[in-house]
Amino acid sequence: MGKQPDYIIDVRSAEEFGDGHVQGAILIPHTEIAEKIREAVPNTSSTVALYCRSGNRAGIAKTAMQELGYQNVENLGGVESAATALGKPVVK
Repeated sequence: MGKQPDYIIDVRSAEEFGDGHVQGAILIPHTEIAEKIREAVPNTSSTVALYCRSGNRAGIAKTAMQELGYQNVENLGGVESAATALGKPVVK
């Protein structure tokens, strides 16, 4: 991503999030992204990094966000690859 994104969003389940997530991440399960993203990220030009376990659910969430007008959304894949890309630890 270059610089740190404005928001880091974990699109896994609450249970998965509790087992370990990237430091500073917000939990919004991919099934709720369309309903909850505007409250969490009001500015559609904000930079947003998404991740899940493998990148699949983050891809679904990215598509949903783009359909809502978000322009700067990146799928960082799984939790470990996202942590590495962002230079942040995985915390519980």
